[in-house]
Amino acid sequence: MDKPVSVIIVDDHEVVRQGLRAYLGSQAEFEVLGEADSGAAAVALAEEHVPDVVLMDLIMPGMDGVEATRRVKDVSPRTQIVVLTSYHEDEHIFPALQAGAISYVLKDLGMEELAEAILGAARGEATLHPQVASRVIRELQGSKADEINPYTELTHREMDVLRLIAGGMNNSRIAEELVVSEYTVKGHVSNILSKLHLADRTQAAVYAWQKGVVRRD
Repeated sequence: MDKPVSVIIVDDHEVVRQGLRAYLGSQAEFEVLGEADSGAAAVALAEEHVPDVVLMDLIMPGMDGVEATRRVKDVSPRTQIVVLTSYHEDEHIFPALQAGAISYVLKDLGMEELAEAILGAARGEATLHPQVASRVIRELQGSKADEINPYTELTHREMDVLRLIAGGMNNSRIAEELVVSEYTVKGHVSNILSKLHLADRTQAAVYAWQKGVVRRD
């Protein structure tokens, strides 16, 4: 590339940000434009600097990495998102990729491998950790398998949340109904969408009616 790849580092742990910045800042291929300790700060920095790549943690207080990924892509479509996380479960992988992340790597990889993933993302090339790639492949191979049964895939609480979504309730109302925090409800909604492979709560509501999770009396 003619110029360094511009990067924003997003992680709520300062020691992680400092380590990444120290390494990337020492490499001529990269220009670190800034750091963010939250999803909201990441979106603001991306809107201001329009970086080539955002290195995104997933689990952060407030706005998580999935929502931050979605919003970064809204404010700066050209920016590529490389998820860097410790989590490789379906409920994290698929929402992140659906939100617009081009790559999904785990924190156990070496710095040189991470650098290659960032450079690849800047060129529009995807990098998936082997564990993540195997999950994606199994998902694609299983796309023709039997339909997902919400009664076996979802927990009892997730079924409760799905019924309330189908009833037209927003997260705040659901939290009041179930006497839990709105943050907890958001987690349940994210899990429901991931397990049922749906894009949004509107699809979830339609799905619930179609599958008889709720019925018209």
